[in-house]
Amino acid sequence: MKEEEILANISGRLGIKDLNAMQRKMLVSFDERGDIVLLSPTGSGKTIVYLIPVLKELRESAGHVQAVVIAPSRELVIQIGEIARSLATGHKVTCCYGGHNVADEKQSLSVVPSIIVSTPGRLLDHINRNHVDVGSVRMLVLDEFDKSLELGFHDEMRRILGHMPNVSRRVLTSATMMDSFPDFLRLYRMRTFNFLDGNKQVSARIKVWKVLSSDRDKLATLLALLGNLPNNKTIIFANYRESAERIHKYLRDNGVAAGLYHGGLDQQEREVALTLFDNGTHIVLVTTDLGSRGLDIAGVTAIVHYHLPASHEAYIHRNGRTARVTAEGEVFVILGPDEIVPEYMSFDGEYSLDFSRRVDLNSSGASLYFQAGKKEKLSRGDIVGFLANNGGITAQEIGQISLHDHYAIAAVPRSEVDAIMERIGRLKIKNKRVRISIIS
Repeated sequence: MKEEEILANISGRLGIKDLNAMQRKMLVSFDERGDIVLLSPTGSGKTIVYLIPVLKELRESAGHVQAVVIAPSRELVIQIGEIARSLATGHKVTCCYGGHNVADEKQSLSVVPSIIVSTPGRLLDHINRNHVDVGSVRMLVLDEFDKSLELGFHDEMRRILGHMPNVSRRVLTSATMMDSFPDFLRLYRMRTFNFLDGNKQVSARIKVWKVLSSDRDKLATLLALLGNLPNNKTIIFANYRESAERIHKYLRDNGVAAGLYHGGLDQQEREVALTLFDNGTHIVLVTTDLGSRGLDIAGVTAIVHYHLPASHEAYIHRNGRTARVTAEGEVFVILGPDEIVPEYMSFDGEYSLDFSRRVDLNSSGASLYFQAGKKEKLSRGDIVGFLANNGGITAQEIGQISLHDHYAIAAVPRSEVDAIMERIGRLKIKNKRVRISIIS
């Protein structure tokens, strides 16, 4: 692809009119030969940084896999895949990850994609099953490589690279400094670009507040804190799945439009949780540190540490879910009696709670769940037309539509959702009867 076309897609399809300083510098640096290690803060736009040279290397109608991007989590794979599809005009992008239907992925790989975005384990599984041949791959990106090693993907990545003898350019990214690199990477003329000073710029856009709880059980303090904040998107971090579930139940019982996200949920439950948070049906997301990486959700204005993070790195990645790119955000650390503040934390002040104040913590939006998706030939246009023609609302009142392989979710006004369901409940969409339900 030509650089002009890629930049036009970044502007027209992603709405990014100007590249940031890191992106501009790397655009020039990639023209030189050799492998690259990119160290950059979370939320700095590094996905676009490495996708530009990947796309520039693509050749039309090559008939083989040209580039592979490996990421440590499902959510990061999905996020990268969406961006790549927006930019890769005329090229197929296939995403592979655990929890996704293997048969669907096999079918998608049967028409050879130009780019594969995958978690290590799922890609190796497809290679071993002879679903895909990666011997022709010339461009390899290992996104958040430090996390892949931390999660124990070392052996899987070594075996994957053994199937890629023709890789001529490697790009490794991380939000933290790495001491050494495994020999199996076979790095050639490696150049390191360190933009981690950007963490200071991110810190300048984030206010960090200490919130004191008189009880070891911080639930009442958390509810009061949410009641003191504007009704905007907030992510709450807990250290354990059981704690996240308990927090989520307490908030829901107290009328908060909250979602739940952790590694014990199946893939669709996780996807739905992120969709409902992203489209505004939920204003709060309760999560473990699974949500500290790979989530790029616009408009998150506040991060709450219900539990103190396990490490400085975890603290950085949690906070990185707000103040994305150039936005501002706030971080709230709830401290129970006798809890010791880690040395790496500093505060802009103590946040005083007014327990009598309570903003409306519900949402003005709801979502409709369609039990059909891309594999059933359902499109976003089909859903907009169906709701606008039959649901009694205009196309402008329909919010974000999230389309997945076998289901879709459409955001609609909460005040209209019951009337919409009454009107469309017995109707067919594209001459097919599709089960539709309300999720909120």
